[in-house]
Amino acid sequence: MDLQVDESGRLRHLLTIEGLAPDLITAILDTAGSFTSVTERSVKKVPLLRGKTVVNLFFEPSTRTRMTFELAAKRLSADVLNLDIEHSSTRKGETLLDTLRNLEAMQVDMFVVRHSQSGAAHFFAQHAAPHVSVLNAGDGYHAHPTQALLDVFTIRTRRPDLENLVVTIVGDILHSRVARSQIHALRALGVPEIRVAAPATLLPRNVEEMGVQVYHRLEPALQGADVIIALRLQRERMRGAHLPSEAEYFRYYGLTPERLGKARDDAIVMHPGPINRGVEIASEVADGPRSVILQQVTNGIAVRMAVMAMTLGSRGGEPR
Repeated sequence: MDLQVDESGRLRHLLTIEGLAPDLITAILDTAGSFTSVTERSVKKVPLLRGKTVVNLFFEPSTRTRMTFELAAKRLSADVLNLDIEHSSTRKGETLLDTLRNLEAMQVDMFVVRHSQSGAAHFFAQHAAPHVSVLNAGDGYHAHPTQALLDVFTIRTRRPDLENLVVTIVGDILHSRVARSQIHALRALGVPEIRVAAPATLLPRNVEEMGVQVYHRLEPALQGADVIIALRLQRERMRGAHLPSEAEYFRYYGLTPERLGKARDDAIVMHPGPINRGVEIASEVADGPRSVILQQVTNGIAVRMAVMAMTLGSRGGEPR
């Protein structure tokens, strides 16, 4: 049974990009496009989810993702609850299932779940009541679907010719749920060439099976690239000596103006954040004219509005 889509093909949960039909991904992006104008209004609200309750369950720290989910829900006129995990009953031994059942008893409509364990969002979706939707805001090394969607949405606004692009992802691929979701989304939408560049210690085993070209040096991976996505070094997930030092990493894999010169003249630079300046990317590149990093943050609100609208509201609902 497909947890994410109901019998009529309507999006019920968003847990992973893997397995989503290209038409459904495109529908999410098109719906997000209809919501971009909302963020430019003096009153940044539409009544689509009035009376609905969204609960942010962040078992892992995040500022940007939690805030954009909260803003997205509020701009759709939903009520939002942020569970303080540090002071919640889960810290006193309550199980995830008990937490779910107690919150459902409060008549909530959606859980936005971020957890360090892969599969946590799927667990919630499997056990949630029929009227409740679950959105995965990042689980372990597994998936971060809304980040991938906002990334491809950003790419599409700048380079709509997805079927002609070369996309290079550089950095900590091994520990990155974002990279996995990005690759699935890009492949589903027909991007013909996806490159990953990283030291061997930061690449998953058999990563080629995901349909990517692997580079162990950054310069050839950037040659002729249309889109460059730099990933954060996730020190908190690393165990053992994956790298000699951050300075050594920047020396060989940092995105500098000189290395950016290998890409196409109109190439765009992306980063899912938070940025470690002087580690993954030089400030001159992060703040330069080719950077769309802040646009990614803005687009994240519209994309998350779209996903919430399509799961809780009418499918493909547009602002009124």
